[in-house]
Amino acid sequence: MKPESARSVDVVLLPGARTGRDPARSIKRGPSRLPPDVVAATQRERLLDGLVHTVAQHGYQHATVSDICRAAGVTRPVFYELFTGKEDAFLAAHRHGTGVVIRRMAAAFAAAPDWCTGIREALRAMLELLAGVPAFATMAVIELDAVGPAGRRERDQLLTRFRAFFAEVPQLPSGVLAETMVDAVVGGVYNTLQRCIGAGRTEELPRLLPTLSLFCLAPFLGPEEAARRLAPVPGPAEAVEPGTEEPGGR
Repeated sequence: MKPESARSVDVVLLPGARTGRDPARSIKRGPSRLPPDVVAATQRERLLDGLVHTVAQHGYQHATVSDICRAAGVTRPVFYELFTGKEDAFLAAHRHGTGVVIRRMAAAFAAAPDWCTGIREALRAMLELLAGVPAFATMAVIELDAVGPAGRRERDQLLTRFRAFFAEVPQLPSGVLAETMVDAVVGGVYNTLQRCIGAGRTEELPRLLPTLSLFCLAPFLGPEEAARRLAPVPGPAEAVEPGTEEPGGR
């Protein structure tokens, strides 16, 4: 599993992990020695952070460009130099943040010894990242529908990327369509996230790992085999050495 410090870096990369007015990213007034591209990149990051917090607090429909700029400590002219409007900034924050999540999931999946473990570890990565930045989870999952058609297209693209983790599913019985089954599983996971985040329980997301792992594997392996594959492997301290069983033990 990824070291705790490395997972923390992933969380920091999510928009909304910091406040837009983070003093560490302040740009002093007057002539700046920083290259223009560095200044623009810093202002963009601050605006994305400001947008996430503003949208999470007020909702997409009620968040204004002025609110976002105020939260970021960036002027409106600078905002419009970087984005065409609120929707453009929202989609930029969503794409950046979900890209971080998908890449972390893919890394966890690739490091696992088999498909079943890979699904569980990919889910673990996703749940931990979203739980670590509740404002981003609210903005990206709950408020996405409020954006309208562009938001729905963004969600469809995200779910398509999520489906890639099921490319190795075992063969299903005749007449059962694997693609439809994967769609149902992916949609079910997303809906579960929506309910938990929408209820204000984002920090509890990691607790869903056993349930969601079983939910993802059971349709393809059967409940009993899926549970067996997900059962923790006893460590050295838990293993019973031959000849040391208690009399009458099972």
